[in-house]
Amino acid sequence: MTFTSINPATGRVIARYEPQSERDIDCLLDASSRAFLAWRETRFSERAACLASLANRLRERSEELARLIAAEMGKPLPQGEAEVEKCAWVCEHYAEHAEALLAAESVETEAKRSEVVFPPLGAVLAIMPWNFPFWQFFRFAAPALMAGNVAVLRHASNVTGCALEIDKLSEEAGLPADVLRVALVDKTQVADMIADPRIAAVTLTGSVEAGRAVAAAAGGAIKKTVLELGGSDPYVILRDADLELAVERCVASRLINTGQSCIAAKRFIVEEPLLEDFVAAFVEAMRGKRTGDPLEADVDLGPLAQAKGRDRLHEQVRSSIAAGAVCVLGGEIPSSAGFFYPPTVLTAVQPGMAAFDTEVFGPVAAIVCAPDAERAIELANRTEYGLGAAVFTKDVERGREIAARRLQAGNCFVNDFVRSDPRLPFGGVKHSGYGRELGAFGIREFVNVKTVWVGGGTKSGGPAEKCRAAE
Repeated sequence: MTFTSINPATGRVIARYEPQSERDIDCLLDASSRAFLAWRETRFSERAACLASLANRLRERSEELARLIAAEMGKPLPQGEAEVEKCAWVCEHYAEHAEALLAAESVETEAKRSEVVFPPLGAVLAIMPWNFPFWQFFRFAAPALMAGNVAVLRHASNVTGCALEIDKLSEEAGLPADVLRVALVDKTQVADMIADPRIAAVTLTGSVEAGRAVAAAAGGAIKKTVLELGGSDPYVILRDADLELAVERCVASRLINTGQSCIAAKRFIVEEPLLEDFVAAFVEAMRGKRTGDPLEADVDLGPLAQAKGRDRLHEQVRSSIAAGAVCVLGGEIPSSAGFFYPPTVLTAVQPGMAAFDTEVFGPVAAIVCAPDAERAIELANRTEYGLGAAVFTKDVERGREIAARRLQAGNCFVNDFVRSDPRLPFGGVKHSGYGRELGAFGIREFVNVKTVWVGGGTKSGGPAEKCRAAE
């Protein structure tokens, strides 16, 4: 089978790509294994120079890469350029901080010296989605490469052009050969790659179903995995919220990447006293957003990336309306070419409806009424997902307490929309996955947290001496 890139704004084929053969993949994995043996021995300064060069190349080609993103998956140009800039930022961040984040940690024991060190694991298979075709990879790759691992990218087939540009960027930036490789393989070949002993670990960003499959395959091979899966992010709007701020941030989050983001706001749970005003302002703001060709100026929303995604989104909307939700904006597939879907607002959404229970991947907002804050928090947590959540209130300390202790998600924001940041850990709980990317925790996911004990110490009679016979 061939991989086909389709322009979602027109429905026309951009390019077709032939997948690699089993022999090609065998050679690729051999090359990655050899590259790891050399790369792990390089100094942090050498790795940092490569990552800094990669950041420069990303910025130099930002407009070109944003146009490719727009062509393959429909993202408006300013958002594509922002994605590329974020990739450059994460490269620079880890180039600067990786050595300190992975510095050996001394531990006081009876030994002459005891410490924890963090050597790399090897070749990490990165199974990446189409919605942020550069960022999703680089947020994994920057810390993993700086830790001394090498990367093998298996990208979503509809953004194969982006995958090949990532390969080209690594070459242009001067990364040693085979430290970063792209594998053009079908889904059916992924399990074999995971099982291959030349792959040390796996990271996936994708659906819950894909996460289950990858976790099962990696578990069978006893390999480390990091999974960032779906989300049905709740935003709790309390009765004392700043209405203007809440609406602006909520709309921005719901429509980023035309709503195709795991951490986009999905469910807006509003305390009843503020509900009417919130709905009116929210609908007005959504109505003002412009949908069109992502290559045109002043376009807020492009098309959905794939026809099947739009069809599923529309079915979720129609199903929710049939169950009692009220559509106050949008909700109809336009007759124009391409995979467009209008900004849509559903009110009177309740548990049991598709708009509440499932991940809605597109510009559809589900507004839920809660009589009080306790009920709002309960509704926010009534989901299988736990990736992001937010709370809006003028009582900042109360908002922080709700975010820190009450909302069940890996990333909880107060009076702002959820987003990832290279300086902070990112990941989910429940069916949104496990493990962390970014921050200090992210760079330690794909390392061997190794204890080193040097005997010959002068201390005696400590707890280790008393417990020596236990193991």
